[in-house]
Amino acid sequence: MSEKTQNKRTGLWRTRLWGGALICGALLALAVLRPAADTQGITEAQARTVTGGGAGVSFSEGFADLAEKLLPTVVNISTTQKIEQPQRPPQLPQLPPGSPFEDMFRDFFEHFENMPEMPGRQMASLGSGFVIDAKNGYIVTNNHVIKDSDEIKVILHDDTSLDAKIIGMDDKTDIAVLQIETDRPLTAAVWGDSDTARVGHWVLAIGNPFGLGGTVTTGIISANRRDINAGPYDDFIQTDAAINRGNSGGPMFNLKGEVIGVNTAIFSPTGGSVGIGFAVPSTLAQNVVRQLIEFGQTRRGWLGVRIQEVTEDIAESLGLKEKSGALVSSVTKGSPAEKAGLQAGDVILRFDGRKVVEMRHLPRMVAESEVDREVDMTVFRQGREIRIKVTLGQLEEAEEKGLLTSGTQDDPKTAAAEETKIDALGLTVAPLTQELRQRFKLDRNLKGLVITTVDPSGPAAGRAIATGDVITEAGQKSVESVATLEKIVEEALKSGNRSVLLLISRGGDLRFVAVRLREADTE
Repeated sequence: MSEKTQNKRTGLWRTRLWGGALICGALLALAVLRPAADTQGITEAQARTVTGGGAGVSFSEGFADLAEKLLPTVVNISTTQKIEQPQRPPQLPQLPPGSPFEDMFRDFFEHFENMPEMPGRQMASLGSGFVIDAKNGYIVTNNHVIKDSDEIKVILHDDTSLDAKIIGMDDKTDIAVLQIETDRPLTAAVWGDSDTARVGHWVLAIGNPFGLGGTVTTGIISANRRDINAGPYDDFIQTDAAINRGNSGGPMFNLKGEVIGVNTAIFSPTGGSVGIGFAVPSTLAQNVVRQLIEFGQTRRGWLGVRIQEVTEDIAESLGLKEKSGALVSSVTKGSPAEKAGLQAGDVILRFDGRKVVEMRHLPRMVAESEVDREVDMTVFRQGREIRIKVTLGQLEEAEEKGLLTSGTQDDPKTAAAEETKIDALGLTVAPLTQELRQRFKLDRNLKGLVITTVDPSGPAAGRAIATGDVITEAGQKSVESVATLEKIVEEALKSGNRSVLLLISRGGDLRFVAVRLREADTE
């Protein structure tokens, strides 16, 4: 299933308008309201300014004054992409000698080859954006609005159309920066602090829905920190403000007239607004925009670990008092994490002085940290907390070197061995042999016990454990023989532990799974 089809079925839509046709993907959000006494207008940003905001909002006149001052900061974005027509003629079908169709097909294909080349067609797309630096002409929008475009036009509030060039793009946050050159005075918006936005605050969304341009809608913040599986740093603001196709890249304002979000996605069964929209928070977008302007690309910190969620079962198995932090399932060779001494099975509780409340928060914490900076981490290991210092690398360099991908080599070794059922786990396991490595396509360097059967009524059933998975550790101890695993399980039962933590390898990826132990039946 393609990403486009999958997004459509789940109801997530990109709100870029392609020549009147809807493209699936991601868009949207809205912003915050502050009390009138706590508001002020947009300050000067290297050019003409917009003033007003909460103090200028009179509810007897709605949001008219605020909208009037903010509209000039928002632009429409029109892109054109050339779609090349295939020029190669189709292949002449293989026909048996003497076929009555041979002459007919030959004449047809000779005629096709002599036809003039067909010109490529163009596909148009519409989106939104906003001026963030009036002096230098920098404009913020969504990456998906301009991606793969051959020509980009920016239409100002006074309908002036200008050519734009791409300064930088980031697909991980769906943020892009454009630049225009003009003698006309521009009006720049200013960033606000999305971290202060609370559920229930008023917000304004301004954009270019359906190519209409200059459209203002209002609503409230419905939720914060939404994870919609759009990227590795999902932390969206959710709003009920009306957002539609063409709003992608437009700003979400609070009542101080500050940008607290970049509208990016909507959830809808039809593609139109149903009151569920999402915006990239300004605290995330602002840092990305700064790096794109300064470097032309992002410069994210890199730790070099694979992590997973700490569930209640895992927390209990490890002896953690609460379900928090990020569990390290594997450490990348040559990474900052390996050099700092991080190990699989460690739980990262704090990073750079901040508590890791949920696993998904850690990637953003690391990414937003400066490259080559030394940070402190608090790690839970073998029943106690320890402090580790790590000097972060650069994510982009690691990606270029291929350090973020892991592969397997299907190279078998050794001969067959017996399978053993571990009743307490509901698993049947066997030492890795030549036959089993071939059967399950396992890496030749992988060590542990391969799972050959999962009891459908046993404790491991429903724990995302499957035949062909390899147990490399149990109770944070290496497992290379059935006897070792049986001993670990037996000791856990005798000590009263209700579960055992297994480190499972599948397709080159490692993850921890806590399996509750089933005591032997007594008569």
